[in-house]
Amino acid sequence: MRTGRELSLAALVAYALPAIPFAALTLPLYIVVPSYYAEGLGLPLAAVGNALLAVRLIDAIADPAVGVVADRWRPRFGRRRLWFAAAMLPTAIASWMIFTPEHGDGIGYLLLWGAALSIAWTAALVPYNAWGAELSTSYAGRSRIAAWRESAALVGTLIALSLQAVIPAMTGGGQAEVLASYAVFVGLGLPLLALGTLTLTPEPVDASRRRLGFREGLAAMKANTAFARLLIAFFVNGFANGLPATLFLFFVGERLGAPDLAGPFLVAYFAAGVLGVPLWLWLARRTSKHRAWCLAMLLASAVFLLAPLLGPGDVVLFGVVCLITGAAVGADLALPPSIQADVIDVDTAASGEQRSGLYLAAWGLATKLALAAAVGLAFPVLAATGFDPAAGLREPLGLTTLAWLYGGLPVALKLLAVGLMWNFPLDEASQKELRARIEAAA
Repeated sequence: MRTGRELSLAALVAYALPAIPFAALTLPLYIVVPSYYAEGLGLPLAAVGNALLAVRLIDAIADPAVGVVADRWRPRFGRRRLWFAAAMLPTAIASWMIFTPEHGDGIGYLLLWGAALSIAWTAALVPYNAWGAELSTSYAGRSRIAAWRESAALVGTLIALSLQAVIPAMTGGGQAEVLASYAVFVGLGLPLLALGTLTLTPEPVDASRRRLGFREGLAAMKANTAFARLLIAFFVNGFANGLPATLFLFFVGERLGAPDLAGPFLVAYFAAGVLGVPLWLWLARRTSKHRAWCLAMLLASAVFLLAPLLGPGDVVLFGVVCLITGAAVGADLALPPSIQADVIDVDTAASGEQRSGLYLAAWGLATKLALAAAVGLAFPVLAATGFDPAAGLREPLGLTTLAWLYGGLPVALKLLAVGLMWNFPLDEASQKELRARIEAAA
């Protein structure tokens, strides 16, 4: 593929499709698994939260290690393609184990297979996301690639939600059978769709002119202030999104008293996300990617303020909250990855080495740590204030804490992210200048 040439539709679709099973893995891992291990297996809620936090901390080593190796090793098969291909089977095996625990499996089992899945998943996702960041060199083209990939991810989430509704209806089973269906879907779908990606999506051009030493590379990353600013905003907003994701089933079941509506609410949320992506892409073209993202976060914050005020029976109002915040999450998914690719250009132009793998590993680690922080904060705080379903605790203070952790704290975090991103220094004009410098030096 020549630099500056946009991806064909066939190659773009082939690249985006593995996001479907990846997303079908994400939803149960962060929403269903904590609830099932705590309630279905009867493990202490705080212990589950601490175990998942420990798993994410393992990524502090795995993410940057994969990023560095994926950048430095240049096999003939392709530095992005090889690692992506090699990680498929381990990811499928580990997902099966984490989704099919038996009664009697404890915190050690969750730690072991959670860590295995985290490492394998990292080995697949870091090169996959770096691949996408390098497939286009244009400001708008990067948004197009990210939008297709993240829209496919939303489709995968909707499929996962459908399995959650269809499996019990067809088999009469519960969460254990639903989790097993996720394992089958990921185990078959990920390798099959990955084969299409490896066949039809080209290996991107490597714009590196030189290789940096370890200290020199760290100094170049430290000098990239746009990277640091985006990384912090990305983590803060991820933390804000992770709290309601982690607490969603508890909020709907215990605060609203409508556990049977959890599935329809989630479908409405993610369907609105798919429909919202074109709106945010249009707004990004009219303004900029960072301003469009900020406007989406402000919209979500305004609506989320209603959540702590809701109580039993307020299902219609909560449905409105799900629809509007779902539309806003389309921007959270599509725009930051495109901005990330622009930030990598800052480093490539200054240092002479294209290190997309390392940068995407840093952002991937920020995502995982944000979600882990949500679990690590929310579960112990809820247990301390008298909310632990596994122990039969549903104290009024615990339910109030649940509401504010779900809808109050995320608003404050999103406003902080908006403050960081509103005057972000990279727009279309500055990105074009960076690409001109990179290509002139090649």
